[in-house]
Formats: sequence, C-alpha cells, structure tokens
Amino acid sequence: MSAPAEKLTAAHAEVKAEITRTDTKTGLLLAFIGAVLAGAWSVARDLPLNLAAYLAGGLGLMLLVAAAGLMLRSTRPNLRGRHGFPLWATLTAEEITTTLSGGNLAADVAALSRLAVVKFTALRRAVDLTMTGGALLITAVLLALGGAA
Repeated sequence: MSAPAEKLTAAHAEVKAEITRTDTKTGLLLAFIGAVLAGAWSVARDLPLNLAAYLAGGLGLMLLVAAAGLMLRSTRPNLRGRHGFPLWATLTAEEITTTLSGGNLAADVAALSRLAVVKFTALRRAVDLTMTGGALLITAVLLALGGAA
C-alpha cells in the first residue's frame, strides 16, 4: 500500500473512532441527565419550594430536557444510505467492490468528518445546557433551603 493510501486509511479509521467516542460520550451524558432528572423530581417533592425555587428549578429542568433532545438528535440513525450498513444496502455489487477497494475513501473521510463535526457540535451544546441546567437546579435547592431574600 502506498504512503498516501495508508494515510487515507488511517484518517478514515480516526474519523470513525471519533464518531464512536462521541456516541459513547453522548450515551453516558444521556444516562447522567436521566439520573439528574429523576433525582430532581425526588428532591422537589420533599422540599417546600418558593416561587424563585420553582422558576430556577423549572428552567433548569427545561435546559436538561433540551440537552437530552440535542443528544438524541445527534445519535439518531441516518438511513439515507451515506455511511455504514445503509450505504451497502443502496449499492450494486460493483459499487460495493469499488468502495471497499478504497476508490471512494477520500470522499468517505470528508463525509464522515462533516458528520463528526455535527455530532461534536451537538454534544458540546448539550454539555453547556447540562451544566447551566445543573447550576439552576442547585440554585433552586439553595433558594428552597435558604428562602428568597
């Protein structure tokens, strides 16, 4: 295999690995948000909440739900046939042979890289929303325990 072909193959593997890592992080963050939402519900039932705590907590919960929605959207399967299994289902036998021989590897690296950037961006926004939502939930608890001044 030539040096450019080896670099192209390595780039392809790297992009696919980054997509896998992003999907794994997304799954972990979704589980964390689910646990925070369940915990917030349990705590909110037991605390005497004032209006400020309701508002801060409600906004925090809305941000967490928005973050979960962003993550679910980023991991939604793409069945339009661009990458992976759906791609194979749309190709003829000759096209599959061409694809597997590396004929379209550069185009696949470019397309997968664009997909990775979309996933990274959604995950980054979801993390920002999660941190902001968590801070608002903490604020709500402090307002409920200490009362609004």
